[in-house]
Amino acid sequence: MITREIKPNEELYLAFTGREMVLRDDGGTLDYNDMLKLQAAITYDMAFTEEETCVSVLGLQPKDAGDKGYCQSLPQGYELRAIRLYNAEQDEETVMRISRAKGLLEWMRNTKYCSCCGAPLHTHATQTAMVCSNCGKLTFPRIEPCIIVLVRNGDKMLLARHVQRNQDIYACIAGFMETGETAEQAVQREIMEETGLKVKNIRYFGSQSWPFPSQLMLAFTADYAEGEIKIQESEIQHAAWFNKDECPATPQPGSIAYRLIHGV
Repeated sequence: MITREIKPNEELYLAFTGREMVLRDDGGTLDYNDMLKLQAAITYDMAFTEEETCVSVLGLQPKDAGDKGYCQSLPQGYELRAIRLYNAEQDEETVMRISRAKGLLEWMRNTKYCSCCGAPLHTHATQTAMVCSNCGKLTFPRIEPCIIVLVRNGDKMLLARHVQRNQDIYACIAGFMETGETAEQAVQREIMEETGLKVKNIRYFGSQSWPFPSQLMLAFTADYAEGEIKIQESEIQHAAWFNKDECPATPQPGSIAYRLIHGV
């Protein structure tokens, strides 16, 4: 059950802005008093506690609609850290709770009106859901499945620099699954669309919640089958085969792309 307030004596207190989270400036995690101090000092648009996971969350206003940063000054004694980098140092249970909290925050921000009748939604009394104040329709948190795949060709791997990234890094081919597809079909389609290559021996690698805002990344490896690289220019700036020892800048630890590329 979700309660739209910060409640005391919970196990985990989290404050998010964009892709960053607030920590004490000594690297320590927040407690209930920290949350009250942040609420009093800065602008926020969401506050809630999920009782089942014992997590309380404060959503601070990001810099802009692009969710790229934070424009307010934090009170003295606090700092921002990338959620991804923080999660890279935590155990699986903590990562799950942080990812769930971030995902629920984005869902609550973006889900305010009923998709059937347009009436306002409010949190359900017992379920993790929104309920329509008019027609009673239940709306549950949205999860968007995506695939990400590392293609191997002998001792080389296919990496691409994506148009939409604002960093000069190379990563795996990735994309959203489409209605009716299996994950394996999505792997084949995305690789063909973005690079013109065919693959074989598609193998499941692992998964990662990526709540920016609501993705679930399904990771695969695959072997090159045939074709020459022909990039989809609307999506890819450059793609090439790289040996592991000549790998360009890649995603940092904390992402499943890093694990795929570096064999973690």
